[in-house]
Amino acid sequence: MKVAVIADIHGNADALRAVLDDARRQGAGRVIVNGDVVNRGPDSVEVMQLLLERGDVSFTLGNHDDLLMLWKARSEVLPARWYTDPFWGATVWSMEQLDRAGLLGIPAGWPMTLRLCEAGLPDVLLAHGTPDHYRESLSDRTRPGRVAEIAQQYGAGVLVASHIHRQADANFSGVRVLNTGAVGSPADGDPRAQYLLLSAEAGAARQGQAGQGQASHGQWHAELRKVPYDRSGVLRRFETSGLLGSGLSAEIFRDEIETARSLYTPYWLWTEQGDLPRDESSWQQFRREQLAPA
Repeated sequence: MKVAVIADIHGNADALRAVLDDARRQGAGRVIVNGDVVNRGPDSVEVMQLLLERGDVSFTLGNHDDLLMLWKARSEVLPARWYTDPFWGATVWSMEQLDRAGLLGIPAGWPMTLRLCEAGLPDVLLAHGTPDHYRESLSDRTRPGRVAEIAQQYGAGVLVASHIHRQADANFSGVRVLNTGAVGSPADGDPRAQYLLLSAEAGAARQGQAGQGQASHGQWHAELRKVPYDRSGVLRRFETSGLLGSGLSAEIFRDEIETARSLYTPYWLWTEQGDLPRDESSWQQFRREQLAPA
C-alpha cells in the first residue's frame, strides 16, 4: 500500500497537479490531504474542485480551511479588529470566491485527525498541526517530551504533521515524526512542491522454532518528495484573478511562492514587536531591514 500525504496547497492548482501526477507515477493508491487546501493563493476554488472530484481522497482540517469559515460567520474566535483591517483583504477575497462557488462550508465535515492502521505496523496518526490543535507545529525541532506525550495519549508510533511548510523526518525514542512540507508554498528556499509518500512494507518471514515460519514486524517507508513545476502560471494569476488587488497580504503570499521563504509570519511578528501598522510602508521597511542580503 502506498499513500500520498499532501498538505498546505494554499490555492496553488499548478503545484497540486504536479504532485498528484507524481503520486500517481509512484503508485499511490490513496491521497490524504492533511489540511490547508485553500487561502493565500489564487486557485482556492479550483483546488477544492480538483480534489473533491477524485474518489481516493481523505481530508483533515487545516487552520486556513477553518479560518475562511470562521471569517464568513464573523466568529468571536477571531479578534473583532481583524474584520475591518484591510491587511486581511486576501482572506476576504478567497472566502468570497469559495462562498460563491458553494464550497466554503465543505471543510466543516473534515476531522482533525486521521489514522492509518495496518496489521504488523505501528499506527500512523495524521493531523495538520498536532491532534490537540491545528496550529501547533510538529517537526524535528519539537520538544521530545511533547512528542512522547502525544504518542502515548493517542497510541501511535508514527506522527504525521504539516503546517510549517518545511519537511522533516525525525525519530524520538522510537516515535517517528514526519512533516509533509507544503505543496503550494514551501518555506525552505526550494520552490519545488513537497509531499510525503508512505509505503506499508510487510515484515520478512523468518524461521522460528521447530522449523515454523514466523513473520517479523513490518515498517512504514517514508519518502519526502519534491516535485518541480512551472510557477509562472500561479504567479501570473495573482494579478489576472484580481487577488493581488485585494491588499498587502496577497503581495506577501505571492512573494512567498516566488522566494520559497516564510515572509508572512516573520513580518507579522516584526510588526507586533515594533507596534507597527501592517501596511505597504512597514512592509518595505521590513524588506530592507530583515531581508537584505548579509
